[in-house]
Amino acid sequence: MTSFFGSVFWLLVTLGVLVTFHEFGHYWVARRCGVKVLRFSVGFGRAIWKRVGRDGTEYQIAAIPLGGYVKMLDAREGEVDPALRAQEFTGKSVWKRIAIVAAGPGFNLIFTIVAFWAMFMLGKPDVAPVVTATPNSMAAVAGVQPGDRILAVDGEPVSTWSDSMAAVANALLGRQPLPLTVRDADGAQRQLVLPLNQLPAGQDVGHYLDTLGLKLAPPPAIAATVMAGQPAALAGMQGGDRIVSVNGKAATDFLAFGELVQKEAATSPTLALVVNRNGQPLKLDVTTRFESLQGQPARWVMGVGSPVTELATLHYGPLRALGASLETTWRNTTQTFSMLGKMLTGEASTKNLSGVIGIAEVANASASMGLPWFLQFLALVSLSLAILNLLPIPVLDGGHLLYYLVELVKGSPVSEQVMIVGQYIGLALLFTLMGLAFYNDIHRMLLS
Repeated sequence: MTSFFGSVFWLLVTLGVLVTFHEFGHYWVARRCGVKVLRFSVGFGRAIWKRVGRDGTEYQIAAIPLGGYVKMLDAREGEVDPALRAQEFTGKSVWKRIAIVAAGPGFNLIFTIVAFWAMFMLGKPDVAPVVTATPNSMAAVAGVQPGDRILAVDGEPVSTWSDSMAAVANALLGRQPLPLTVRDADGAQRQLVLPLNQLPAGQDVGHYLDTLGLKLAPPPAIAATVMAGQPAALAGMQGGDRIVSVNGKAATDFLAFGELVQKEAATSPTLALVVNRNGQPLKLDVTTRFESLQGQPARWVMGVGSPVTELATLHYGPLRALGASLETTWRNTTQTFSMLGKMLTGEASTKNLSGVIGIAEVANASASMGLPWFLQFLALVSLSLAILNLLPIPVLDGGHLLYYLVELVKGSPVSEQVMIVGQYIGLALLFTLMGLAFYNDIHRMLLS
């Protein structure tokens, strides 16, 4: 499956699952409150499948899979049969109407918790937060050394690379100095401060990450395996040897070692290596071979295997997974509200908004990484939908809740004229946000 079609497919899966769950929340609570549901639709526009249930509700899947809706019996949309007046929406108490409207975001929140719980139960494969820094980058100047392990970000313990970078990315939005606790390869622990306040305003997180220069460290320059009969083994190299240099040039990690081999062997196939074995330096002359392995393009080889990157899988039992899910949901909720607040005050750029194209790309990438990663993605999008729908913008659930809160205060419903004006304002705000997010997606694609 190509990247484009994969992105489209997983976007449709994401929207289908989350929209259905959101609308089911409205539907389920409406039924419990005695409101007649006329239609439950996944998608907009012309129906491509539908049927009428025994309860009289029309269930359908529509042609435009970018949302959904629940149509209830509502006196504002036409005459109501006197026999059905008791099942009409606006005739219910304001508290029941609040419950029905809040149920959509509420079910998205429930989905988030369940998805995170399942993710922790299955175990999300990840790697340890052992890092390095691009030369002369902000992280390098702050003191990050190759092989440092991040232990905490702003005082919060982290154990995986993705959690570490999520915390750093969130801090980048506020551009405030960020404390890091790290431990070097020798076990010494120290405190660093990333001077994020020096970053220029108005850029997206991607640009900030490039300037920061904090990266996952390549494996160390250690011969994890030495293949029998290959040049390294014939020269006397053994598994576990730490490679110090190639032709006098330092091999800082396994990636640098591989690059040195290709560069130096192109001049002369016989390389002078210095390795460290049991704390003692040892000189070896290795005559490399130029050949193709497993159908790959020909290159200089010596038969040395790379160390395996240290894994850090988060895998919990049912009770601990539930606690971790609740904690993760709370942390992401506070971070999302913090980001929205920073965007409103101008502290964070609106360039960080992402739309349907960005969501599709991430959906495809996370799905390709396995079910636990896709569950995390679904949980985060579901949480975002819950928060977005609770914003006090007319046409969204939060706008309707605002009307009902006003009704509680003044003792009577908001006038129809005010609601119509609110709908126009809400649509304008919503289309502005969607347009900005779409522009950001296109801009990022053109620059990539």
